[in-house]
Amino acid sequence: MKNFWIYVKNGIFKENPVLILMIGLCSVLAVSVNVQNAIGMGLAFTFVMVFSNLFVSLLRKFTPHDIRIPIFIVVIGTFTTIVDLVISAYSPTLYKALGIFIPLIVVNCIIIGRAEAFAYKHSVIESIADGIGISIGYVWTIVALGAIREFLGSGTLLNVNIIPNFQPMRVFIMPPGAFWGIGLLIALLKWVDSKIRR
Repeated sequence: MKNFWIYVKNGIFKENPVLILMIGLCSVLAVSVNVQNAIGMGLAFTFVMVFSNLFVSLLRKFTPHDIRIPIFIVVIGTFTTIVDLVISAYSPTLYKALGIFIPLIVVNCIIIGRAEAFAYKHSVIESIADGIGISIGYVWTIVALGAIREFLGSGTLLNVNIIPNFQPMRVFIMPPGAFWGIGLLIALLKWVDSKIRR
């Protein structure tokens, strides 16, 4: 059980997929225009990440090494399809806002990378822990970026006006704002890490 929490913690900070490993940036930068989109994408990612890790680990002893990547993609594709259908059925507005980035979860390099580097080599419990940790790391990053961009770019949080007469900086809801926001989060994480290590 001790290793479980170590793997969870690693995914949140030490191996944060976006801010440390710098993978899976496409969806993070594209859909983080506001907090609502970020939460929706984060939950979709979490479902696919955790269940893909679980099933890749369950099947690892029966998976021939030479065809492991196609098998990983079939597993990931199955859970991505489930998420895609559920969101389109129950939240058409969110489905429209996230657009192509829901189906593209199937080729998200974070999920494929963790299947290859971790779930294929570890037990089911450890793989679930890794999936949870990586998901938390992804979710807090995309939600924080969404909050920064929505607040500075629109003057709102969750579509609620926070500061009356606030003059938004529209650049933050455009692509350059995504890069500035992610740079700010990376700098903040590095700064916090340097303080902790002292």
